[in-house]
Amino acid sequence: MRIDIITVLPELIKSPFEASILKRAIDKGLVEVHFHNLRDYSTNKHKNVDDYQFGGGAGMVMSLQPIDDCISKLKSEREYDEVIYMTPDGETLNQGMANQISLLKNIIILCGHYKGVDQRVRDHFITKEISIGDFVLSGGELGAAVLSDAIIRLIPGVLSNETSALTDSFQDNLLSPPIYTRPSDYKGWKVPEVLLSGNFAKIDQWREDKALEHTKNRRPDLLE
Repeated sequence: MRIDIITVLPELIKSPFEASILKRAIDKGLVEVHFHNLRDYSTNKHKNVDDYQFGGGAGMVMSLQPIDDCISKLKSEREYDEVIYMTPDGETLNQGMANQISLLKNIIILCGHYKGVDQRVRDHFITKEISIGDFVLSGGELGAAVLSDAIIRLIPGVLSNETSALTDSFQDNLLSPPIYTRPSDYKGWKVPEVLLSGNFAKIDQWREDKALEHTKNRRPDLLE
């Protein structure tokens, strides 16, 4: 998979890809992540990538020309399955969406900034708009990092145990059940006996029951 991230602040978004699972995935050649500074595509002598909005109003708007030139250059080099725009009014990211995007080959992620992008960018270039929640950040970089992490960890070979991602919360519209590790008895706080029984059929049933109970208590909306 190849991910091209377009941003006005590449220094803000690079660090998550320089450590942990994301770095290992890149080092193993399982994913390519490329950062593109939008200012490099500005024809303005001051390298501005924003301008005042027509009709007046507070806040600046990301200009059409640098985005057009950057996306057009990338698309001249390869085909892209999605051109994604990170924006608060996009479709809320969930596990199902992450699963689908992880199967793609090439994607572009455009990080929004200021009041957002010129609407013509959304009309003519963007194929999918994604939000990571009902709140506003200073820019789309952190959202792009969240999206990238969510999809990269699903790529086969990224996690040491590939079945781990399949048992994460939300994979079956359920939250994960409680989990325990050694010691089995700590200050009188004991691990449920079924987990120590070695009866894996009973353990699986216990986990399924607990996942359902946990979801009913905390996120009943997932069961609707």
